[in-house]
Amino acid sequence: MQNLEKEILSLLEDDSRLSAKQIACALQITEKQAAATIRSLEERGIIVKYTAILNTDTFEEDAVEALIEVKVTPQRGHGFDMIAQEIASHDEVQNLYLMSGAYDLAVIVHGKSLRSVSRFVSEKISTYDSVISTATHFILKKYKVEGAVMTGTPGSERLSIQP
Repeated sequence: MQNLEKEILSLLEDDSRLSAKQIACALQITEKQAAATIRSLEERGIIVKYTAILNTDTFEEDAVEALIEVKVTPQRGHGFDMIAQEIASHDEVQNLYLMSGAYDLAVIVHGKSLRSVSRFVSEKISTYDSVISTATHFILKKYKVEGAVMTGTPGSERLSIQP
């Protein structure tokens, strides 16, 4: 990967709203060169998606997010890939990672309620033949997401106990 590509990726990771013109100005290149490089990164699958990070604590949302640890038996000739693809195919699954350590897959899911996430785990994930066990951890509060500190959350200011 070229240095220019790395510099553009770094800028877009910090703020995906930057225009080709803004990137060109920051890197002292032409807007046409910035746009062509971004298009190339997208076409090659290096840039997969642009997204916004939401601070859901600042508005009413009845959704639930959970991290599910999944221990699986790898399949001959496929390792963890086949089961990972099957789990990833569910709409509830937002992120899926192969992990080292006590469990094999970390699955981040979104659901409408605790019950819907629990049902998803018991009726979908745990029913795969290669799944040995699961452990579900509900996310209670987010302090930092993708490098962004979640500030301005209601009740985030602690009161001083000193007179």
